[in-house]
Amino acid sequence: MRVPLSWLREYVDLPATETGRDVQAKLISAGLEVETVEHLGADLKGPLVVGQVLTIEELEGFKKPIRFCTVDVGQANGTGEPQEIVCGARNFAVGDKVVVVLPGATLPGGFSISARKTYGKTSHGMICSGDELGMGDDGSHGIIVLPPETEVGKDAIELLELVDEVLDIAVTANRGDCLSIRGVARETAIAYGLPLRDPALLDVPGPNAYGYPVQVSEPLGCDRFTARTVSGLSPEARSPIWLQRRLQKVGMRPISLAVDITNYVMMELGQPLHAYDRGLVQGTIGVRRAAEGEEIVTLDGAKRKLHAEDLVITDDRGPIGLAGVMGGANTEIADHEEGEGTTDVVIEAAHFDAVSIARTARRHKLSSEASRRFERGVDPAAAAAAAQRTVDLLVLLAGGTADAGVTEVATPSAPHTIAVAADHPDKVAGVEYGRETVVRRLQQVGCDVYGQDELIVTVPSWRPDLAEVNDLAEEVIRLEGYENLPSTLPKPPSGRGLTHRQRLHRRVGRALAGAGYVEAPNYPFIGEQVFDQLLLEADDPARRVVKLTNPLSDEEPALRTSLLPGLLGALRRNDGRGSHDLALFETGLVFQPREEQGVAAQLPVDRRPTDEEIAALNAVLPEQPRHVAAVLAGAREQAGWWGKGRPADYADAIEAGRAVAREAGVELVVRRGQYGPWHPGRCAEFVVVADGAEKVVGYAGELHPRVVKAFGLPARTSAMELDLDALEAVGDDTPQAPSISTFPVATQDVALVVDKFVPHTDVEAALREGAGSLLEAIRLFDVYENAEQLGDGKKSLAYALRFRAADRTLTVDEASAARDAAVALAGERTGAVLRG
Repeated sequence: MRVPLSWLREYVDLPATETGRDVQAKLISAGLEVETVEHLGADLKGPLVVGQVLTIEELEGFKKPIRFCTVDVGQANGTGEPQEIVCGARNFAVGDKVVVVLPGATLPGGFSISARKTYGKTSHGMICSGDELGMGDDGSHGIIVLPPETEVGKDAIELLELVDEVLDIAVTANRGDCLSIRGVARETAIAYGLPLRDPALLDVPGPNAYGYPVQVSEPLGCDRFTARTVSGLSPEARSPIWLQRRLQKVGMRPISLAVDITNYVMMELGQPLHAYDRGLVQGTIGVRRAAEGEEIVTLDGAKRKLHAEDLVITDDRGPIGLAGVMGGANTEIADHEEGEGTTDVVIEAAHFDAVSIARTARRHKLSSEASRRFERGVDPAAAAAAAQRTVDLLVLLAGGTADAGVTEVATPSAPHTIAVAADHPDKVAGVEYGRETVVRRLQQVGCDVYGQDELIVTVPSWRPDLAEVNDLAEEVIRLEGYENLPSTLPKPPSGRGLTHRQRLHRRVGRALAGAGYVEAPNYPFIGEQVFDQLLLEADDPARRVVKLTNPLSDEEPALRTSLLPGLLGALRRNDGRGSHDLALFETGLVFQPREEQGVAAQLPVDRRPTDEEIAALNAVLPEQPRHVAAVLAGAREQAGWWGKGRPADYADAIEAGRAVAREAGVELVVRRGQYGPWHPGRCAEFVVVADGAEKVVGYAGELHPRVVKAFGLPARTSAMELDLDALEAVGDDTPQAPSISTFPVATQDVALVVDKFVPHTDVEAALREGAGSLLEAIRLFDVYENAEQLGDGKKSLAYALRFRAADRTLTVDEASAARDAAVALAGERTGAVLRG
């Protein structure tokens, strides 16, 4: 919302020395977000005067039309002689009054004016357009042509109000009252402690039986409709300069007198209005829901197919306007052209349902100044005053006559009242304001307040956002100044520190970062089509999602049940931007709906919720376990002078899972698995043992080629995902000091031939169990396949076994016996035989 300081001063007697910056500081302190203060005409310097065109000579022989003009500027040039000026514009004629900048002046942007020779003539100045003066487009796309009665030689800087300050306010969705000069003036008056001259306080005649007929068939969508009629408008009447300038300063383009007046009143009072050409309206004006498939051509020339929920204004023919959004072209006010134009108008000032208008505007992708206000809340009591203000200006500026008839269709409604304890703002803010301060501040915003310890507050009609006690508390706190709230640091009890879950989360992050992964947090929103891309079965529990009532994007209306979609999307984006060697990880919550859905209770804000209230809230929330996931693509080790690199593969993803398990203090069982997005032959299943039962906690491996194609990923992309909360539940992360033995280690290597389909983890588990307590460590260091030497369908697995006793030096026989026992058990369980 752009607010000219000169307009604001009409309703609040600000000190003459107050600048836009001063007002900005006051309003920010009161809770309004004043983004900038624009200084109009800050670098403008005269002489800039009104001139009258005396002669025009068309210069020929140039690529574009050029005119050599003489202009009477009175005594502004010091001689009284006509000023000779070269100009290329075509929208003015002899006798027109124009704006002339004389040599020695400076225009916005630091453009200095001097006499100079151009097109074979010497131009002593310039005839100005609105853009050249920083006024914006006035609709003419050319030279400013002033009214004929404008005095020659008059200072144009003062006439056109070129010097001003404009506050640009970012109005939040709940403060629709501040989308008007009236609303901002009220906030300014409160901030300065000055009286407000309310422009809505007008003498308004009551409704009678002579007004234009109106029928409201949808009272829930339109609870108030005021119609006034003005006849005998002069088609030649133009918007005066002051009206055009005010519209330009607030960011609107002047169009025609009747339309400009409705826009002016809307910006002044915050009440959107619409003017219909009475001669084009046929019969009774109605308000109803649209019939499915009805059509209307709006003022922007677009033909729109209506939805059954759209609220429309109608006459006997059908829709003539989208209520609260935009009028129809079939009743548009006609500009004066060749002696013809609108002479009689019907003024509409109505109050429409905010939700209905918001949905219509979004449905038709048609946001307007009117819809922006209705969406945020318009004062229903201002409709009659806005209609009266419009009528008064039409009579004053267009020479019309106000018809005696006044139509007002209103649904009876009682004012909104709230009972609030007088000390409630004190409890919310932690500051003792006192009853007198609370009552005074609420009265300043327009509330009627009665009572002592328990206040009965009647909310003003222009503040629909004040719905409950905490809204009233916020008003008191913001007007007393957020900056005056005491800043108190919480005092945590000593020795508490991070929770066990937080410490594990940080250790896992550090471990993966140390292994070369980069953390890539993602939004927790997904679309359900992603489950098809991940090749999940139709009955997979991961397909059960929590859906959002008001999602940020209609394409992602659900909360994630896996971290992989977000990570794979991040990997795809980075790969597409030239980063091909990637290792990303994320730790975050996933969301699993409960079997029985409940409704969360609203917790209090004036005290700490009880344990029972918190437990009841948690009981209806979805399960939110913390997962960790990682994805890899490209090179895992770079090639260089030190040797060859290697690509990332499924083994790296499995090792990432092992690293996470080590941080959680969990003995992770890794075995062959098959699930959803992973390649069936290159997928590992992570298992933990809890209370004697096995539980699958995650998967890792290379992604299925169809998943890679569906997500647009590099070939051979690998991924890992683990349930971190499940690891925490069974893990023991108590720090274990390493045992250091004074006795030497005995190393034995074995190479075992097994069938290709046998997982090495099964062989390793058998070797570990068979070797017994003397085995300190086991490592697979070679995998060899050769059909000629080993036979078809065979492979060789070579292991390094480290044996050590805690109380003695092992003999060769003891180490060999342990090795033989390990090989024997491996042969029994997996069919392994010693190679060679």
